[in-house]
This record gives sequence, structure tokens and C-alpha cells, in this order.
Amino acid sequence: MRYRAVWCLIFVLAAGVTANAANVTRTEHFEIVFDDDGGDAETVGAQMETRFGVYNRLFRFDPEQAVFPLRVRAFTDTDAYNAYVESRLKTPLPGAVYLHYSQTEKRELVINCGSAEEKSTLPYQAFVQFFRAFVTQPPAWMREGFAFFFNTLIFTGEGQLAYEENLAWLETVKTMQNRPAIEEILLADDPSGSDFQSLAWSLVSFFINSGKEEYARALTDSFMALSNANTGAQNTQAVMKRIMLGNSADGLAKDYENYLDSRKTFTELITAGQMAYNAGDRLGAELSFRSALDQKPGHFVPLYYLGLLAYEGNDFAVAEQFYQASMQGDADQPLVLYALGINAAAAGKNAQAVDYLRQAAAAAPERYRDKAEHIISRLGK
Repeated sequence: MRYRAVWCLIFVLAAGVTANAANVTRTEHFEIVFDDDGGDAETVGAQMETRFGVYNRLFRFDPEQAVFPLRVRAFTDTDAYNAYVESRLKTPLPGAVYLHYSQTEKRELVINCGSAEEKSTLPYQAFVQFFRAFVTQPPAWMREGFAFFFNTLIFTGEGQLAYEENLAWLETVKTMQNRPAIEEILLADDPSGSDFQSLAWSLVSFFINSGKEEYARALTDSFMALSNANTGAQNTQAVMKRIMLGNSADGLAKDYENYLDSRKTFTELITAGQMAYNAGDRLGAELSFRSALDQKPGHFVPLYYLGLLAYEGNDFAVAEQFYQASMQGDADQPLVLYALGINAAAAGKNAQAVDYLRQAAAAAPERYRDKAEHIISRLGK
């Protein structure tokens, strides 16, 4: 199954959340410590338990194999967060960072709650904390691939997690020159950098979304091959052996390439939508533009074309909503103003139409002044 649409994962808040002090909360698997009095440790604890449940629905690790509680240190003061992280790292990381040490009692996830970077960095770091609680030295591709696979698992409110498939690196991987063989990615020691991270994500996406039972089973079996007692190299070799068991290298590589070809990048979806629109295939165009919007919510191009399609379907209220939404991005403002004017005129909102058309003419007179004046005259204004 391919998760192209937005997942909404609704979970009951973890039971048994208890506050032992004004700034400390203990849950089933976590201890949340706030270094100031302004934080809500119980809410952070509930979020972390919910994330833990989502991760372990996939991995099915035995909780008795990890040392609990997992520590989370939270700040609401950015300066205090930076000072704490800088005392432990040479380069501070904004939003959230998991600090891993050989001594389990020193390991902790540090969060700058309410910061602008929290939403984009916490999902990655929270997964790494979970994973390394069970497997101290996991294969590099698994650590990075799943961390980015879950990087769009966002906590949106009381007991709710929303997931939108992370396709940010799809175009990077598909257009990558001299892409390494799958075996090289699976056996990578501990590389860093966006190229490896994007490749690791693509392998996770392939194993989960390929639709082939043998790959889904190979992935599940590989989780069972992991051991906290192993070195990173031993875990990597164990996982490689499980994945290749019953799968040929050539067949795996071919299926991986076919999978990547089947997934459309944002650019490919926009091109397909425009071609369908120009050919009069309104349904095909709408499907392509909506898929593009799923990948990049708020991007002005699919929003503008969805507005055009709604206008042509005489759904003028919906068309206006799409046009207005496209104005929030980097849209061609005069173009959208002109479209809003045409839409308003078709809806019988003449005064509003004139206002939009005059704005378009003023913003780009060489493009829209004559056309706007012609339409305004026809409206009797």
C-alpha cells in the first residue's frame, strides 16, 4: 500500500501520566524534566508516549530490552536551551537534539519547546532516541532512513498525530547521477550528508511501499535480526543477510528502480497536470495537481490550476478559495488578481470583479490593462 494521502493517526493519550513535581513528569517509558516553570511536562510526556506507540507498531521491539525511563529535558527559554546544548556539543542544533552516550543514564532528548524549529527537528530526533534505546548501534541506512520517513509525523493536538508522506527527497534521488548500488547503501558504515540520507529514506520508502510481500517480510525479518549487543558492523551484516535471503541483488535493484520510476516528483506531477489540462482532461489534471499539493502543501502552482479547474466547473466559490490560497505563496500576483476578477464576474459579483481587475491592471499594465478595461466596460462600470 502506498501512503500518498495524509494519514491521520488518532491515539488515546498515554494512561498513567503522573507529575511528581512541578517540572517533572514520568510516563510509562519517559521521564520529562522541564528546566523552567513555564513548561507543560505532561503534554510533552503524552506526545512522546504517542510517538513511541507509533514507532513500535512497526518495529515491535520488546520493551524489556531497553532501559527505561527515556529522559527528555525540555526548555521554553531558547537562550537556556542553547546554553545547555552548547555545553555538550560543539555545534548547537536548534529545536531538538538527541544526545547519545555510552552510559544510558546520560542519554537524553533535549527540546526547545515552542521554538520555530521544534516542529521540523523533533520528529527526527525523537525517532533516533526511540531506535537507539533498543539498538545502540543500528545500521546507518535504517537510522537515517526511518528518521526521515517519520520526520513528517507531527503532533497536532490532544492525542493526535498527523502524517503526510515525506517525499521531499524523491526528486533528489531520481535525478541523482551515479546512484550507488543498493548493497552499498545497505552496507554503509556511518556516512553523513544529504545524499546518503536521501538514499536511505528512499530504501525505507521502497521496502514499505513497494507492494511486494517479499520485501515487506524482509524488512520485518531484518528488525528481528537487530541486537543491542551487536556492533554497528554486526547489525549491518545481519540485516543485509536477512534482506538478501531469497532476494537476488539484480531483482532487488530492478524493483527499486521501477519503484522510483513509479513515484512522481512534484515537477513531474505539475507537468502531467498541465498536459492533461491542455488536452481537456479535467479529471486527470485535478488528480495530478492534488497529488502535487500533497507533496508541497501551499505551493501556488497546483493551487492556481485547481482554481482554474473549479472556475471551469462553475464552482466559483471554490475557485476563489484556491486563487486566494495561491496568493499566499510566490504566485504571479497580477495573474491571480486577473483570474480572481474573471471568477468574480462569472459569479455575478461585479463590484468585486472590477476591484480585482483594476488591481491586476495597476500591477502589470502591459499585460492586463487593455483586457481589464474591456471586461470592466462590459460590466457597465
